[in-house]
Amino acid sequence: MGTLQLLQPEESAELPDDGPVEWAPVAPYWSVLWRSGVALAREVSDARLAGLRVVELGCGLAAPGIAAALGGARVLATDMDDEALELVGRNARLNGVEVETAVVDWSEPDALAARGPFDLVLAADVLYERAAVAQLLALLPRLAPEAWLAEPGRPPAEPFLERARMRWRVQTRRRGVVSVHRMQLG
Repeated sequence: MGTLQLLQPEESAELPDDGPVEWAPVAPYWSVLWRSGVALAREVSDARLAGLRVVELGCGLAAPGIAAALGGARVLATDMDDEALELVGRNARLNGVEVETAVVDWSEPDALAARGPFDLVLAADVLYERAAVAQLLALLPRLAPEAWLAEPGRPPAEPFLERARMRWRVQTRRRGVVSVHRMQLG
């Protein structure tokens, strides 16, 4: 894949992401280059995604989505914050790829589901609130037959994975302190 270049708000670039998993920044979550996003971008860069339709949920800076686009995937990057999506567009252009963006609220997923089906869902560090567990479990099978989720071990991840393993085949790979879970949803 080569080197992925990302612009980031200056105040967020200076925040550490190497402390305990419960650390929460003062800056918006989307503006931090989280280690889970980096790990998932590396996982994506090792995969063959050319020609696939990929959606990234809670994309923030969209490192995994841009990595997928660099690999030839058609990518839709989604986030609740339109400022994040504006920067995703700039970062995609910086890397010479096209990434479509959309503001998406998981509590109102119908418009996103109508844009599918996708081949693959990507999500990095999206389980930092317990409410996300049920929303993500309901949303994933509506979008694609496969999802890759990267997470650093935040408390809501374990209940999510327990329920996911009851429904789907889940393979886990460690990338540093991050777990990347590949889930077959079909």
